[in-house]
Amino acid sequence: MITFPTLLAAGYSPIVANVSNTLGLVPGSISGAVGYRRELAGQGERARRLSVYSVAGGLTGATLLLASPDVFEGVVPILILVACALVAVQPRLRHWLDVRGTNHEHGGPVLAATVYATGVYGGYFGAAQGVILLALLSVFLTDDWQRLNGLKNVLAALVNGVAALLFVIFGHIAYGAAALLAAGAIVGGQLGAKVGRRLPADALRVVIIVVGVVVAIEMLLN
Repeated sequence: MITFPTLLAAGYSPIVANVSNTLGLVPGSISGAVGYRRELAGQGERARRLSVYSVAGGLTGATLLLASPDVFEGVVPILILVACALVAVQPRLRHWLDVRGTNHEHGGPVLAATVYATGVYGGYFGAAQGVILLALLSVFLTDDWQRLNGLKNVLAALVNGVAALLFVIFGHIAYGAAALLAAGAIVGGQLGAKVGRRLPADALRVVIIVVGVVVAIEMLLN
């Protein structure tokens, strides 16, 4: 949500900024997943199941971007605001689902479908993918937010990775900008894991909502 507008401000076209942003954030997603490896313990089966949908979605989204670069541009801020709303109401929505017996160890078919859809979005336009993923995981899985944050990092890394592979082959990437993003993202992934792990769930939820709303409003105004 921050690096994409930064690349736009630096003068890159939206498409070049988008594909360069995706490539540059791959090392950061991997770094974040490594930083959260303690929270990923015991989530192997869940991660494997959801990874299939993330990879498929990422390939679909990247293909769509290369074929039709303007499909999602107008709806991105709305998607960010919807994700922020999901994060805000997550405790009540999670309780509502639990009361109706919809809890599932791996999230069930609805989570699988929405993870795929998020992968399509992430492969097409990666900004705020993490916010959307974390919102969905926290709604459909009954687990600690820090563990879900670690799982989110893994899924985002897969989406960005497969999309970046297609962009390297078929797209136009500003490799200098992508390299700078990658260097910062690797360090940020490690520092973010240390800071994020110390934040209580409510504080983490507030940070996500505030950043998401600010970026969505900025994108709407611009």
